[in-house]
Amino acid sequence: MQIDHIFIRVQPGGPEAEALKAFGLTEGSGNTHPGQGTANRRFFFANAFLELLWIANEDEVRSPTTSPTTLSERLAPEGTASPFGICFRPSEAGEVADFETWDYQPAYLPPGMAIGIAANTPLTEPMWFFVSKGGQWQQPIHHAAGLREITGIKVFSPSSGQASQAARSSGLTFAHGEQHLLEISYDHEVQGMQKDFRPALPLIFKY
Repeated sequence: MQIDHIFIRVQPGGPEAEALKAFGLTEGSGNTHPGQGTANRRFFFANAFLELLWIANEDEVRSPTTSPTTLSERLAPEGTASPFGICFRPSEAGEVADFETWDYQPAYLPPGMAIGIAANTPLTEPMWFFVSKGGQWQQPIHHAAGLREITGIKVFSPSSGQASQAARSSGLTFAHGEQHLLEISYDHEVQGMQKDFRPALPLIFKY
């Protein structure tokens, strides 16, 4: 399996996107998720996209269908849960998730389609999930900053608990940190540069 997209909790409307645009990223289209109660702004790369996600409808995000995803806790403005989500897709036809999942079928998905949400994941970890189809977008992927592909992800967390099955099978790098932080590497860091988006976003680019 391979990474399809990464979400980061932001304020309603996603004003944090302006920091990414100022850095030199080209913004793609955003969308809403009817029935789920969330909305986003997105930045696309050749192999994955970055999603800034927020709660748009409190009733929907706390509904019986959506509440088991823990999105309401993860996206709470002052929440202490991990503000990240990592979505995977198959690397080849017929591949399934390397971790145990349960089927989530929000209203915005076509009938018969589901998102596989990782089971038994603590809130201290990112939300892990899997889509059977991904990587098929018609969006701008050329950026003035020169970033092309995501080639590595490191997750920092204040938790020292045992990693879940999903985390162990994710192929990502983990480290202890004082706060939740995501470090994304692009293009194998050939430029030898780094951009820290804190405090606007708990995010560092290495490229």
